[in-house]
Amino acid sequence: MSNPQKRKVLFLCTGNSCRSQMAEAIVNTRLGETWQAFSAGTQPTGYVHPLALRALAEIGIEHHGTSKSADQFRGQSFDVVITVCDDAAENCPVWLGQGQRAHLGFPDPAKAVGTEDEVMAIFRKVRDDISQQVIEYLKAF
Repeated sequence: MSNPQKRKVLFLCTGNSCRSQMAEAIVNTRLGETWQAFSAGTQPTGYVHPLALRALAEIGIEHHGTSKSADQFRGQSFDVVITVCDDAAENCPVWLGQGQRAHLGFPDPAKAVGTEDEVMAIFRKVRDDISQQVIEYLKAF
């Protein structure tokens, strides 16, 4: 039975291929009883990064998200809008719509360099950090 009182969260970043996608999938899987998560980017890449999907699959989450533009969510109401970009390295998008705004910054794993194992380790770390910090934040919201 669905809960009509679910709160809504939008995760924003630039490309909507890694961090915001992982946050969306993690919240919908782990907090799906109370939260409904969406993700978008200001300059969507048009795809979800395969290593982000692999990192999610490793923790039992099968994600079928698509890279979306933040524009398609304008005018919608969210309880909270969370930017997930690493503000030291890039510009975070600004949300002008409804919803409390918060920032939880994570490095962009798509920019990781090295061997496949080294890059995958970065994706795992970002996934685990998102899982811990976002879940804690939303539980306390």
